[in-house]
Amino acid sequence: MYLVTGGAGFIGSHLCDALLRSGHRVVALDDLSTGSERNIAHLGDDPRFRLVVDSILNRTVVATLVGEVDAIFHLAGAVGVRLVVQQAVRTIETNVLGTAVVLEAASERSCPILLASSSEAYGKSSKTPFSETDDLVLGRTTVGRWAYGCSKALDEYLALAYARERSLHATVVRLFNTAGPRQSGQYGMVLPRFVRQALAGEPITVHGDGTQRRCFCDVRDVVDALPRLLAHPRSAGNVFNLGSDEQVTIDQLAHRVREATESPSPIVHVPYAEVWDDQFEDMQLRVPDLERVRNLIGFQPKTRLDQIIERVVAHERGALAAA
Repeated sequence: MYLVTGGAGFIGSHLCDALLRSGHRVVALDDLSTGSERNIAHLGDDPRFRLVVDSILNRTVVATLVGEVDAIFHLAGAVGVRLVVQQAVRTIETNVLGTAVVLEAASERSCPILLASSSEAYGKSSKTPFSETDDLVLGRTTVGRWAYGCSKALDEYLALAYARERSLHATVVRLFNTAGPRQSGQYGMVLPRFVRQALAGEPITVHGDGTQRRCFCDVRDVVDALPRLLAHPRSAGNVFNLGSDEQVTIDQLAHRVREATESPSPIVHVPYAEVWDDQFEDMQLRVPDLERVRNLIGFQPKTRLDQIIERVVAHERGALAAA
């Protein structure tokens, strides 16, 4: 039986689906602050699935659930640039204090755990591709943009300390722009935001000059890899990049979305200062080195970006039709 924290979220709900398809029982813990019961509504009649609506900061609930399961996928946390910039206190407390609670419970019961970290942990590094052995280049503390990456780096330090000092099977995975159906654009995720703007015939708003390069990985490829990583004995105490290395500029992404939706929407560039503030900073390039995860579990993304866009478009069209 698995515990998935953040199980009603975008990635968490897809992971619950994958685990159930593989014949496992799953309990999801989610406070529904950024997750949604809509993401797991289709699992309501499955006797092997249970949702617990509570916080990872609730030590009693976390300890009880960890005592029931064989392994943990810790995906709960504050996500999205908008939430990070606007609610830095919540971001730091949820990510750092919540992860501490989950790791403590896992350690007390010797329960294997996979911690979902982020490419944001690399900070302002300009090296490419990002390798797990690279130094992290954190931005100024006066720029709230970097609070998320710093909080995820602290999560990693703590998880790896538990692995070294208490022999906890703890695996850290740095996710790179996972995308697909059910992802919300509410917190700054670019692909669903572009798709919703295009379907509504609104301007597709590109933040900055659009030359930023990103790599998008289909959520199905990600959740297929996570259980295999956690189960591998050599993953313990190690960090793995997980994503796609197919690069695209944000400008190119906007044009691809407009083409896929056959939308008349104009593509408009908006300065960062107008969206966030004049202190906002971004990473120009975010490309993972996938050699380590490829060597360990043979990971290779199967879904091309155009297919991901098609899946997101289909999902959003369905959501609009159902509204």
